Amino acid sequence: MSGARIVAAARSWIGTPYLHQASVKGAGCDCLGLLRGVWREVIGAEPEVVPPYSRDWSEPQGDEALLRAALRHLRAKPVHAEAPGDVLLFRMREGAVAKHLGLQAKAGEVACFIHAYSGHGVIESALSAPWRRRLVARFAFPTGRT
Repeated sequence: MSGARIVAAARSWIGTPYLHQASVKGAGCDCLGLLRGVWREVIGAEPEVVPPYSRDWSEPQGDEALLRAALRHLRAKPVHAEAPGDVLLFRMREGAVAKHLGLQAKAGEVACFIHAYSGHGVIESALSAPWRRRLVARFAFPTGRT
């Protein structure tokens, strides 16, 4: 799977408004909806139906639902082995469940990622030190699919 193709697909969502649980380019999406939309564009049908989820991602119960789903469908990578097209998983607070996703657009000193962020919609942000501190897992799209 080409990182450039994944990044191009993700960038085509920039400007989409933030809308919890949605995944419609130009109309609305959240961070998972962005990933789902990019998956549909570069791979095809989504691998499973996403059940309804709350904004807290089962945080009170400590349920790592998003991490488990990523492990089912993506290839885990070392967190520092960055490449364009990688899927990034963040914990927004120390000790909280991982509940924010992004797609790496550039690696290295000018590293940045594309994500859907409440109050901002789909944007491209620098992968700055505060974001890097929150990064808990990195994944690649599966190989061997068209």
